[in-house]
Amino acid sequence: MSRPPLDPCSVYPEVSGLPCPDYRLPTTEPMPPAHRRKALDELKAYETRQKANFLGYQANQKLDFAGELSEYLDFHVNNIGDPFVSGNFTVNSKVLERAVLDYYAKLWNAKLPSISQSDPNKPPKFTQDPESYWGYVLTMGSSEGNIYGLWNARDYLAGKFLLPDTDDRPAGDGKPHATETRLTYRQAPLPADNPNAFSPVCFYSQDTHYSIVKFMRVLAIDTFYAVGTARYPGQCPLPRSGGVWPQEVPSIDNEDGPGSIDTVALSSLVSFFADKGHPILLSLNYGTTFKGAYDDVEAAFAAIKPALQRNGLLERKVHYDPQRPDKFDIRTGYWIHVDGALGAAYMPFVEMAYDQGHMKQRGPNFDFRLPCVMSIVMSGHKWVGAPWPCGVYMTKVKYQLLPPDDPAYITGSPDTTFSGSRNGFSAIILWDYLARTSYAQEIKKALYTNGIAAYAEEQLRELEKRLKMDLWVKRSPLSLTVRFRGVKKALITKYSLSGEGYTVRGMDYVYNHVYAMESATRERIDQFIAELEHTPDAFPPNPTPHVAPQTVVATTPESPARVFVPLTGRGFR
Repeated sequence: MSRPPLDPCSVYPEVSGLPCPDYRLPTTEPMPPAHRRKALDELKAYETRQKANFLGYQANQKLDFAGELSEYLDFHVNNIGDPFVSGNFTVNSKVLERAVLDYYAKLWNAKLPSISQSDPNKPPKFTQDPESYWGYVLTMGSSEGNIYGLWNARDYLAGKFLLPDTDDRPAGDGKPHATETRLTYRQAPLPADNPNAFSPVCFYSQDTHYSIVKFMRVLAIDTFYAVGTARYPGQCPLPRSGGVWPQEVPSIDNEDGPGSIDTVALSSLVSFFADKGHPILLSLNYGTTFKGAYDDVEAAFAAIKPALQRNGLLERKVHYDPQRPDKFDIRTGYWIHVDGALGAAYMPFVEMAYDQGHMKQRGPNFDFRLPCVMSIVMSGHKWVGAPWPCGVYMTKVKYQLLPPDDPAYITGSPDTTFSGSRNGFSAIILWDYLARTSYAQEIKKALYTNGIAAYAEEQLRELEKRLKMDLWVKRSPLSLTVRFRGVKKALITKYSLSGEGYTVRGMDYVYNHVYAMESATRERIDQFIAELEHTPDAFPPNPTPHVAPQTVVATTPESPARVFVPLTGRGFR
């Protein structure tokens, strides 16, 4: 057993109310029951205190699951594999998972069911409707759905195929071994007239969640910044860019704007790369992390459609058998992924409230009623409110890498999900919430949270007048977050406030924000405003001279500047 050179408690961050020594785990004998109980009581007191003040993140803290669902903690519920294949690990909740997926398929205007039996009077044989949805409940939050969607997009656009491989190849001992029919990745042959046909380029805005940025590196997906810097230096088409490629697509007005993607800039950038034959991977936001902004998916597609059309990227043949020119798949040369971590679960009810005359505004369309949308992800711990990160990923059957023209392979085999073993408890949690909640209740919740956000904005503006100080109060349209001038560390810790910085003319402006989730109340907003007003130096000096932020620019010989990865920011601390 290794022995640390330093006492870990001497170097770990101190957390008020949770003394590190109380949580050191013994190795020679169990922790005394009284000690363990004391540690757990301290933990509960800490979590209760922090929950009571929680304002800074898009995580709903109003939960009600322990009474009826705590008994499932004594079961290992594992939804390993495809949700539409029962599998042999029978302690699962896939029946509930499929019900949850059907719920969101309806909410997002997708076609269901995902698969169906062709003839109920014959032995089971399932067929796929290419236009139907496919999806699964995530073990992680939307980050898992983002990486899965980007992974699928990368391989789809890169001309990858899953094809049956039944060769009986000898094992290491030289003897032939029987094998099952299995799937192998194959690469479509590159068209002679377009060397970039299977080299997708990714675009995302500067308000995009950090997980998207991180997964560009994990998946080795080239961004327009990477390819532009490496292969087309000095050729950026954006006005006033001086030919220098930005690291991300600009958002509208950057610091002061709502945070949605600038479709004019997007059109120029996509046109440049589409004209050079690159497939286009576009990740859009439906509720950005910090500003709560909604990209107009329909307008974004309209902006890039002319470039896609003139370059044959709206629809193209992808050949998968070099010996058989008649063997090909019809695919798009673009993929639009929607990161709807909060918005995809919340905004459909804003639309319903608008249709019923309860709201004066609704958000732009984002779901599968738009044929250009290939994949959507949402987080279950945000709008719904789950005890841990989870979510839903959804696409269409026709966008999965399935063996062409082979109905024997239903919705991907053997395992179509990202994580393999999956937390079946998440499906139970989401199912239970949805079973107890009607559309009318969700509309009421949407009206309540919008009211809390409007109240927080109003109270911050009133505080501005009393303090005679510009607090930089801003709220993007229909956003549940209100951002304002950054506050001191003690207040950030007490209220779990997220922070973000912007650089304007050589000066760094630091913002915090509050999120009007269901668990937020007027009383909590009033308490927060009172503390801002009466705490000495509640607002530290701001702005301050700009210091270059920490970043990682991952490189390879082929792409000297593959992707820009921020180490801070994106509303995450």
